[in-house]
Amino acid sequence: MTNTIELTVNGSARLLPSPGNRTLMDVLRDELGLKATKYGCGKGQCGACTVLIDGQPARACMLRAKRAENCQITTLEGLADPQTGKLSAVQQGFLECEGAQCGYCLNGMVMTASAFLASNPSPSRDEIRQALRHNLCRCGTHLEIIASVERAAELMREAQA
Repeated sequence: MTNTIELTVNGSARLLPSPGNRTLMDVLRDELGLKATKYGCGKGQCGACTVLIDGQPARACMLRAKRAENCQITTLEGLADPQTGKLSAVQQGFLECEGAQCGYCLNGMVMTASAFLASNPSPSRDEIRQALRHNLCRCGTHLEIIASVERAAELMREAQA
């Protein structure tokens, strides 16, 4: 049994004390100071804690940190360009279209949308709704969230042109 764990977070390998049975969310927030991953329901139902594991959305409140070893973990902090600080297309889309009100859902919406747009760069509104269906928004800014993802897709296409 080892006393350490190595996690690759936002492109950097981090050697940490063994987390035991702690969740990835707790390790990200408490050990690495990455506070964008939010505690919402603690049951994996709201999506506030969403991170990307090897490019796929995962609920960090339910995932034991040990299970994320040998995976590429991306948090909201890891989406912006590390050299320039330029926001990702999804972050920029949410900013431009005011896709958040209270911010409860913002992390999960952005992370889920990032993974979704990586596989579907030209989605319909129905496809966006379907992709985000498991992320809860308390404030009801669903129209702004959909517009934000549409804008992000547009920004991504412009960047490739």
